[in-house]
Amino acid sequence: MKAVSLKQLAEHLGAELRGDGDVTVSSVAPLEKAAAGQVAFLSNPKLKQQLEVTQASAVILKADMADDYQGNALVLADPYVGFARTAQLLDTTPKAADSIHPSAIIDPSAKLGEGVAIGANVVIGANVVLGEKVQIGPGTVIGQDCIIGSESILWANVTLYHNVHMGQACIIHAGAVLGSDGFGYANERGKWIKIPQTGGVRIGNRVEIGSGTTVDRGALEHTEIHDGCIIDNQVQIAHNDIIGENTAIAGCTVLAGSVTIGRHCIIGGSCAISGHLTIADGVHLSGATNITNDVKEPGLYSSATVAMDNRLWRKNTVRFRQLDELFTRVRKLEKSVTPKE
Repeated sequence: MKAVSLKQLAEHLGAELRGDGDVTVSSVAPLEKAAAGQVAFLSNPKLKQQLEVTQASAVILKADMADDYQGNALVLADPYVGFARTAQLLDTTPKAADSIHPSAIIDPSAKLGEGVAIGANVVIGANVVLGEKVQIGPGTVIGQDCIIGSESILWANVTLYHNVHMGQACIIHAGAVLGSDGFGYANERGKWIKIPQTGGVRIGNRVEIGSGTTVDRGALEHTEIHDGCIIDNQVQIAHNDIIGENTAIAGCTVLAGSVTIGRHCIIGGSCAISGHLTIADGVHLSGATNITNDVKEPGLYSSATVAMDNRLWRKNTVRFRQLDELFTRVRKLEKSVTPKE
């Protein structure tokens, strides 16, 4: 278990240390459950009373809250970011692989950088390039002509079809599928004619993709996920989608084909975005929002209705179907009562 002194931690975070710098900590914990040897954080003023009972060896908090705390404090303008960086420093997550397992099947043409680790039953195809310190978890399959940048991690049972390129320090979680065929078909008198999907997938640096997420390859050009994006579990990204830098997409969201999402967007869970649409930089979609037109300005957008009693929901559903009729009737009434000039 890794342990650091509060003095070392303060230097790592760029925090002001108030208290005993020789105290050591080895893990993080919630404020109300933290024990000796653990670090907690406080960013919500509503939880300030928990400072009176916490057993944490140190608390990361803002200066105005630290004035009332008698224990060891690490003072930062953004305690939550400090907590995240502390958790990274003290992380005990094991490696996806720590050596090249003898059961791995590696094509002779593949190029492996220094320090690459490959787990059991991995299959690596022709002309694959793995950068330095890449970790490949058990059961993962990497198709031909894939490139994986240095220090990237693929957890167990990830599948990369051919011609998938990703940058450095990416994390792909278990069961994700990158480069499967996009949903491209032509219809000839009721019969579906498959359109070969000959594009690839291009993923930037520091991208994280959650378990069970699928990223389809492009029909002709590439599907693109740019630097710093974070994509949750069970997300569907269709062919030729482009996702801008540092955008976050929460679980169970579905993107149809040829969607372009700007930079620094936040897409809530269970959203659905229709095909061939463009979403501007800085857009925030709350959960379960359906997008059927371009979003041209940054801001918060919502469309889902809240849960309600089923009987009321049934009544409102009927009324919703009557909205156009009601609107027409109201317009007629307005015209009938509008005084003539």
